Amino acid sequence: MQHDPAPGLLALEARLAESLERLQEPSTDWVPPTTAPDGTVALDVAVLGAGMAGLSAGFALRREGVPRVALFDPAPEGDEGPWATYARMRTLRSPKQLAGPALGLPDLTFRAWHEAQHGAAGWESLGKIPTPAWMDYLRWYRRVSGLDVRNGIAVARIEPNGAVFRLALSDGTTAHARHVVLATGRDGLGGPRLLPGFAPEWRGALWAHSADAIDFAAIAGKHVVVIGAGASAFDNAAAALEAGCGRMTMLLRRQRLPRVNSGKSLEGRGTWHGWHALPAEWRWRLALSVERRQTPPPHESVRRVSAHANAAIRMGAGIECVTRDGEALLLKTPKGEIRADFTILGTGFLQDASLRSELGAIADQIRLWRDAYTPPEHERDEALGLNPWLDEGFAFTPRIPGTAPHLARLHCFNFAATLSHGKLTGDIPAISGGAQRLTRAICARLLAADIEYHAAKHAAFNEPEINGDEWPGVEL
Repeated sequence: MQHDPAPGLLALEARLAESLERLQEPSTDWVPPTTAPDGTVALDVAVLGAGMAGLSAGFALRREGVPRVALFDPAPEGDEGPWATYARMRTLRSPKQLAGPALGLPDLTFRAWHEAQHGAAGWESLGKIPTPAWMDYLRWYRRVSGLDVRNGIAVARIEPNGAVFRLALSDGTTAHARHVVLATGRDGLGGPRLLPGFAPEWRGALWAHSADAIDFAAIAGKHVVVIGAGASAFDNAAAALEAGCGRMTMLLRRQRLPRVNSGKSLEGRGTWHGWHALPAEWRWRLALSVERRQTPPPHESVRRVSAHANAAIRMGAGIECVTRDGEALLLKTPKGEIRADFTILGTGFLQDASLRSELGAIADQIRLWRDAYTPPEHERDEALGLNPWLDEGFAFTPRIPGTAPHLARLHCFNFAATLSHGKLTGDIPAISGGAQRLTRAICARLLAADIEYHAAKHAAFNEPEINGDEWPGVEL
């Protein structure tokens, strides 16, 4: 049930509308309609995903006068992205003052939205942003941006069809789009990273990945084991403890938790703008260093778990073998065997386009980093090599040069773009920079594709600014 906006929000929305009007945005539509093979008018851009990245990309495109933009998201309205589902942390990790997806508009920031409801004093007293508040902000962002978001619809398959892509939708219908943007989040070009031995037929009953829908009430009183040392592992452990699990054991491969978030040193606008222009060896080396040093969980997440007397942690306890024992799993580790009533894998995500059914017609055409760059032996990393080698506009490139020209119109605006572009596609600090770069590239490619139309429009342009009577007695 939607409630009427608070007076402060109404005033904020009026200021936002005034700012856009002064900027003459959204710009005048300039992209001519394209007829799809089925006779319908194709979308200029289809965005897959209506979370933070999708909303940012969609609104940036509309501001630049791209008229036919639609966002498709399988989630119900208001549940897009991870924030209302598997993001089980209490607060965001990012500092509250970051501009996020505001696209250079001060009145579109989280701070403006928060102060409109709680005042300057409320902002000053706010610590880190509560996760539910961030989701409420994104719901407001969606409303004021006026985007065409189509909920409950996934794109099941993407197939090139001449100048457009044919999109087979989960509701049995079809759409066509000239450009497609994959704004599909952490697992947007792959899937959950699973461990050997965790049989798929046991999933849900005996184990789950941290991004799964988990019925925590059903594991109350049980011994729950969480595997992993990252933020999602600790947040899921805390959720299980707060739901009343009988015992919680966390298993870590490492002998110690990482303490330094080395990726923070690579933030800043120079990195936003310059990462893609760096030589491949530097991009690889820096990304590999972040991967090998790993990112620690927020200290709030660790304390949230350690506050429970029935929580334990074992370091140096990677999984060696998994077997079933009735309605439990036996987990063999170097530190002994553990019997778990339920196991949660906080093991992150793997980037591998071959895992995405919607890319079945395209995946083997995509150039990967392993195809484009061979690192020194001591820097080899199989998982990193599976990331796509993207061009300056986040578009896929062909594995075989000169083939698959449609890939220049298929854009990877999700976590898998990090190795090619830096942290422009999923992290709050740089998401606006990423959306604006993506938009500039799409606009340039739409213009180039339609240049004959624009040239003909120019040739036919005949709107006089002088009508001949401006200088009496002189024939102008």
